[in-house]
Amino acid sequence: METGTAQKTISLSFINDKSPITDSICKDLAASEMKVLCRSENIEDGLSHLSSLNKLPKICIIDLDFYDQNVLVQLHKLKTEYPTIKLIAHSDIDDEKVGKSLLDIGFSSYLLFGSDVDDFKRVIETAMNEAR
Repeated sequence: METGTAQKTISLSFINDKSPITDSICKDLAASEMKVLCRSENIEDGLSHLSSLNKLPKICIIDLDFYDQNVLVQLHKLKTEYPTIKLIAHSDIDDEKVGKSLLDIGFSSYLLFGSDVDDFKRVIETAMNEAR
C-alpha cells in the first residue's frame, strides 16, 4: 500500500530558447519534477517538434521575439493547433498592452526576463491548477 501523495511530472516545451539564461532555467526546471520534452529555436521549429512527439507537453514556455513580424500569426497557429497546451510567455517587454494581447490569444501567464526559476515554477503550477 502506498502512502503519501506522488507528484506527477509536468512536461514542458521551450521555444525560442537561445540564451544562456534560458538554458539555466531549463536545466533547473528539469532538475525538479519537470520534464523537458523538446526545445526549439523558433515557433515554426516548435510546431514541427510538437507534431513529432508521441505525447504533448502540458506547458510550452515561449521566449517571445517581437522583432519577428509574424510572431502573432505564429502564436495564433500554435494555440489553434495545440489548444490543450498551456502557453507561458517570456519576454523583455514590460508593457500592459502586450500582456493583455497575449492573454487574449490564450496565454496562461507572462514572465519578464529576469524572472528566476522559482517564478517559472510558480506560474507553471498556477497554469496546471487552472487546467484541473
